[in-house]
Parts: sequence; C-alpha cells; structure tokens
Amino acid sequence: MNKAILYYVYDPMCSWCWGYQPTWTKLQNQLAHLTDKLAIALKVGGLAPDSNAPMPLDMQQFLQQTWHNIHQQLGTEFNHDFWTQCQPRRSTYPSCRAALVARASGLESQMINAIQQAYYLQARNPSDIAVLSELAISIGMDKNHFEQQVQSEEVEQQLIAEITQARQLPIQGFPSLVLLHNQQFYPIKLDYQHYETSLEQIKCLIQS
Repeated sequence: MNKAILYYVYDPMCSWCWGYQPTWTKLQNQLAHLTDKLAIALKVGGLAPDSNAPMPLDMQQFLQQTWHNIHQQLGTEFNHDFWTQCQPRRSTYPSCRAALVARASGLESQMINAIQQAYYLQARNPSDIAVLSELAISIGMDKNHFEQQVQSEEVEQQLIAEITQARQLPIQGFPSLVLLHNQQFYPIKLDYQHYETSLEQIKCLIQS
C-alpha cells in the first residue's frame, strides 16, 4: 500500500509560519504514530525573490503590524529591534535555498528553526548569506560546503522546481498543509492554536 504524504508548504521567513511552529511541532509528534500510513514532506514555497533593494517603508509597516497581530492572536514572541538594527529587504529566497541545502544533510527542520530564531528573536537578517552561513555552522554544517551549495546553480534549479510544485498544490498562502492520498490532493484545515483540527481531518482521510 502506498503511504499518504502530508506536504507542509512554508517559507522560513514567513511570520505566520513562525506563529504556527509550536502547533506544527505538536501535530508532527501526534502523526509519528501513523508512520506506517503517512510520510511528511516539507516544501519551500518561496515568498519573495532575491533583492538587494531596501524594503519599502509601507511594506516594513505592514510586516511590523503583522508581527503585532500574530503576537496578539497567538502569543508568539517577536523582537522588534530587527526593524531598527537591520536593513530589511523583501528577499526570502536565500533562506529557502539554505533550507534546501540543509535538507540534503537531513537538517532542514533545524535550519528552519535557526532562521526563525535569528530573524524573529535575535534581530538578525536571514536575507544575508553571511547570517545564513553562521546559522549553518550553528547546526553542525561545514561553512565552505554550505556557502558553495547555497549559491550553486544546482540548488537554484531545485528551488525553482520546488516553488513551481508548491504553487500547483491546493494551497492558500503559507503555511499550508496538503494531503496526497490515493492520488488525490486534499487541503487540510490549518488551525494555528489546535493541532487536533488538522489531525482529525488527516486521520479521517487516510482511514477512508
């Protein structure tokens, strides 16, 4: 019997993904009991292409308000010093590539966590290769190998292919959950505070 696949579509610098992270961790822990029927696959969605331009002020204000909204709704912590200590850029593809390079070493989840911690709690900018390189070292990766890979044509092609695949799934932004079962894709309701909502739907589908 083919296993069902649960796709988690994310961007490492998506603030709602940061807000969802504790619930996503709980959901994965619960799904660990279903490994005979279900596999989990992560997909980077690619929120914002490469850019060296400073983030426009209206976008900065919008994102700062989004951080406040997420904190009010979910209690998620944010370090707002980022907006004064860093030069914000609307560029998340570098962090997506970093996640793909880490995936090849079985460290994708660790890289996501490191990027989120750096961005949202430590006021560091994961749009910068230098920051991503430091994070790679912190999770046990080789600096030279990481820097060569993250800027390679191979990883660029992988990123473009994965973004294309992600956008063909029935998603509505990031984060999103999609179940592939019996060759059909099912959007899974994503509840930011209660993992049980997604868990029950997934169980119903794979047992049907």
